[in-house]
Amino acid sequence: MTPELIATDVDGTLLDDDEDVSPRTRAAIRAAVDAGTQFVLATGRPPRWITPVVEQLGFAPMAVCANGAVIYDPAADRIVSARTLSSDVLGELAEIAARVIPGAGLAVERVGRSAHDAATPQFVSSPGYEHAWLNPDNTEVSVEDLLGAPAVKLLIRKAGARSADMAAALARHIGIEGDITYSTNNGLIEIVPLGISKATGIEELARPLDIDAANIVTFGDMPNDVPMLDWAGLGVAMGNAHPDALAAADEVTATNAEDGVARVLERWWRD
Repeated sequence: MTPELIATDVDGTLLDDDEDVSPRTRAAIRAAVDAGTQFVLATGRPPRWITPVVEQLGFAPMAVCANGAVIYDPAADRIVSARTLSSDVLGELAEIAARVIPGAGLAVERVGRSAHDAATPQFVSSPGYEHAWLNPDNTEVSVEDLLGAPAVKLLIRKAGARSADMAAALARHIGIEGDITYSTNNGLIEIVPLGISKATGIEELARPLDIDAANIVTFGDMPNDVPMLDWAGLGVAMGNAHPDALAAADEVTATNAEDGVARVLERWWRD
């Protein structure tokens, strides 16, 4: 059956190792969209990091951001919906993080009405927070201020640690406070509201279109992709994927550097 909706992770999946959408992948996606298939980005990225992807695609698909906590419409630059961790829950999580992973830094992602809402400082970090990526765009505040407003995602960062080890340690202490995941093994944990994942975000977009999970294909490479790989009718892991993603997928394609997404889509659509 031809898929009615395609949802793909961005980093390590849609983008190659130079953070580009290859011409072959772009053409395969364009052919699917031209045939009437829905296309959705499903990423841990915040809305403000979606524009470069949209520019490379050549069109503006709906985006599931912050691991499912935010639905963003880049065509209108509008936050459609946001699920948040309350200040009380953030406080509980911060206490657990300090106890279980001493010395870890904290940061939160917040959203306003648009991707670059100047009224809302969007990436807020604790003093001395060591970033896991280049070119950070954070506002450094006290821990009290960091925890003082709802956030769509809490980040726990320990330079030199392994995310998998951090997740295992935190999982013994975090239950109803939120769901733990990670998109890099570089000492960075992401916590989203309980029950929220890329799968729930995609389902939120698919439901009004009357598209069932059975008619959806998803692509991913990291543990934060596991829920959507497991949920979709066809979950495809990249050849470069984390073992958890490989285990959750129905099949494995080539790597992100070898047009893995395009190789699957070309079964149904070619430019």
